[in-house]
Amino acid sequence: MSGSNEAMADTDADAREDVHEVADDEGAAPPVPSDEVAAAIAERFPGTVFVESHGQAVVYVGRDAWHDVAQHLRDDERFMQCVDVTAVDHLVDTERPSFDGVAPERFELVANYLSHARNRRIRVICEVPADDPEVASIVDLFPGVAFAEREVFDLFGIAFPGHEDLARILMPDDWIGHPLRKDDSPARVPVTFKEDPSPR
Repeated sequence: MSGSNEAMADTDADAREDVHEVADDEGAAPPVPSDEVAAAIAERFPGTVFVESHGQAVVYVGRDAWHDVAQHLRDDERFMQCVDVTAVDHLVDTERPSFDGVAPERFELVANYLSHARNRRIRVICEVPADDPEVASIVDLFPGVAFAEREVFDLFGIAFPGHEDLARILMPDDWIGHPLRKDDSPARVPVTFKEDPSPR
């Protein structure tokens, strides 16, 4: 999971070749994004940063706008499916893409949205600080991400206020730590996963 997540969040060096920053000169207003959905998000949510990765529109939004952006995509842009919510831990990254207007934090929360009506995808990313790892749940808008948010909570320790059943989904309820955090000790003890009768 972590390898694919890191690719999705553009952490590999190759992805940077296809990413275009939106800011021009320092202090100048960024140009209108070339993608009309990203442009609509940027107009409604100041501080949005648009990039393009491998032909797909990506917007970085403020953590406080996470839920509102999801609602805008569903209600105004006809993105009726949130395909996935996942996270990336950049703790040990020696290199990562940087964009004007995006203040990097340890974690990035990543959501991928799909509009069947428009045959379009868009990726939304927000930075999440290590000392306050929580972002508003979007389960009320996209019920299908309930398990995805639980997985991010379980494995990365990012909480989702508003989720009505934010419990571990893979690790035992009394497990200490979050296995996909880069500073978690791997394979320290045998684990009995939920509903699994024997350690693995």
